[in-house]
Amino acid sequence: MTYVIALPCVDLKDKACIDECPVDCIYEGERMLYIHPDECVDCGACEPVCPVEAIYYEDDVPDKWSDYYAANVEFFSEIGSPGGAAKMGLIAHDHDLIKSLPLQNVE
Repeated sequence: MTYVIALPCVDLKDKACIDECPVDCIYEGERMLYIHPDECVDCGACEPVCPVEAIYYEDDVPDKWSDYYAANVEFFSEIGSPGGAAKMGLIAHDHDLIKSLPLQNVE
């Protein structure tokens, strides 16, 4: 099991979750953050600090955002498991689901 980042993160990328993650498993794509499913230890530290409530336990993702589980998993199909987001920095791509979204309102 793992945590999943959903639509409210798109074009926002607050990054408070990155600061709280003890295993450095939250990676930055161009338009949103992604949690690596194989590196996440299910501690849940990221969920309560997300200011837009974009992070959900895998089984608790709202139905309207169910595609975000696959988006989080498939984002890593090209890069594998690097073993830590800090050394990767910004990854210059996003999952196709995210690429297809119109620009989200960011205040």
